[in-house]
Amino acid sequence: MAAAAGAFSLREVLSAFQAAVTERREVLLGPYLRGWRGLVRFLNSLGAIFSFISKDAVAKIQIMESYCGGERQEEYRTLQSMVAYELASGLVDIQRRSEHPDSGCRTLLRLHRALRWLQLFLEGLRTAQEDSKTSTICTDSYNASLAAYHPWVIRKAATVAFCALPSRNAFLEIMNVGTPEEAVVMLGDALPHISSVYGITEELYAQHKLLNLP
Repeated sequence: MAAAAGAFSLREVLSAFQAAVTERREVLLGPYLRGWRGLVRFLNSLGAIFSFISKDAVAKIQIMESYCGGERQEEYRTLQSMVAYELASGLVDIQRRSEHPDSGCRTLLRLHRALRWLQLFLEGLRTAQEDSKTSTICTDSYNASLAAYHPWVIRKAATVAFCALPSRNAFLEIMNVGTPEEAVVMLGDALPHISSVYGITEELYAQHKLLNLP
């Protein structure tokens, strides 16, 4: 059953991230951003709690989409071609300069960090007991990923907000793939593809010493 227009669909996210990785382990930016658009719908379906993450993600997605559809779109077809092009052209602020605050490499790094949190959170939902506290799963995932990059005020507000999250089964119903049991199965299918994209990106950024771009 297709999700309503604008609604989150785990199946769409699965197919986007699945399509993002080529046989040569390149990450295609078009499907990657499509997958992220789906994840933003997931964040929005959870209410205002996650707006501080979803608004930032939307801004970053829009920057990346402008590169992918711009004059140098061939350079932005894959993650690998983008990194090679921007580094060769001096478009990445390796030091603490602000000449290229919206470079593709820096912009995608922000999405990459948020993707880690969502990956951990969804994996936690998939493997948790039915009566597990989603606030605990979310807080643990956040602390293991995005929290390190947020100032104390945002970290504090986030962990307080997480306390209002719905039950695990309510989350699984938001996935729009049927029963909670069916959602767990689809998460099992989707997460390896998200993990693959994350792992390839992490490896490439580490190789070029881009993981701590200011």
